[in-house]
Amino acid sequence: MRIFISTGEVSGDLQGSLLIAAMQRQAAAAGLALEIVALGGEKMAKAGATILGNTSGIGSMGLLESLPYVVPTLLVQRKAIAYLKQNPPDLVVLIDYMGPNLGIGTYMRQNLPDVPVVYYIAPQEWVWSMSLRNTSRIVGFTDKLLAIFPEEARYYQENGGNVSWVGHPLIDRMQNVPNRQAARAELGIASEQIAIALLPASRQQELKYLLPVIFQAAQTIQAKLPEAHFWIPLSLESFKQPIESAIQSYGLRATIVSGQQKEVFAASDFAITKSGTVNLELALFNVPQVVVYRLNAVTVWIARKILKGSIPFASPVNLVVMREIVPELLQEQATPENITQAAMEILLNPERRRQTLTDYAQMRQCLGDTGVCDRAAQEILQMLTEV
Repeated sequence: MRIFISTGEVSGDLQGSLLIAAMQRQAAAAGLALEIVALGGEKMAKAGATILGNTSGIGSMGLLESLPYVVPTLLVQRKAIAYLKQNPPDLVVLIDYMGPNLGIGTYMRQNLPDVPVVYYIAPQEWVWSMSLRNTSRIVGFTDKLLAIFPEEARYYQENGGNVSWVGHPLIDRMQNVPNRQAARAELGIASEQIAIALLPASRQQELKYLLPVIFQAAQTIQAKLPEAHFWIPLSLESFKQPIESAIQSYGLRATIVSGQQKEVFAASDFAITKSGTVNLELALFNVPQVVVYRLNAVTVWIARKILKGSIPFASPVNLVVMREIVPELLQEQATPENITQAAMEILLNPERRRQTLTDYAQMRQCLGDTGVCDRAAQEILQMLTEV
């Protein structure tokens, strides 16, 4: 059975790899042979997919920010459609990555209507949609939508989607994680040292808009807390050189690590992080955090004044329960002073820390039970055998 999967960016590559592993396990148990061809990244390749185009570095947030990626995105989308035309699969799985996946989904509905399309982790139209146009397109070409958030499931169901809520796949990822002691021993962190994770970027634009303010805040925190050391897990290897240069420029006591993100999270006392899936991972590791995001000022002006857009929250941690569990400092609020203030309050106030951990426990209940990837894989394989 041939399955085509399309996703992009660092988080899509991770989610795709977890899903592929679950599908391969279940297919083997059922005596099915799967051939998986994908748009994705290295993690999906390791899980057994043949990568048609590497999309883990093609992604952005915002209007102007997306301009450099228009051509690469169109090229990869065209390559995928040409492949689908020549090699019609038995089933297509789309994971997030709205721009290219809208085009691929529309192509499938118009040209290969008998091939089922599953959308796993649908675009967050339920958070920031300003019209139902894209929602209608998604519902129109999707045979089955596998939702990871309860609110996402409700939204797409209300708008005519055939929806199953499977829970959030990161719940599964927490099954075999190191404990704090083991992680600290592996990274060589002394018990009295304050370990702070810095997660400034998984997209190129974030090196420009987020890294300077996060590192300036880290500089001030370092002066106030001499026992603090910063740990920076790399999301993309290509970011290593610019981050190393920035560490030197700001004079930070910081260590870059590659391939040990779980260990860094397990060992950390606190994190300053960009907004994204990584916020949920930190919450599942019980790491208090401050979430920061900035876009080009022109993008923000257009969104506010012309498109009249507003979002309830940026961080998935807050979106799950629709209230502020972790501080969000967005755009004008994302200053080194504000980041430092929010960080010091959590680092020095045990009560604030306790409250955060209590809120995390409540949020975790809304993410479903373990076995998320297996439930998603089951739904997908069931559709395959029904074709």
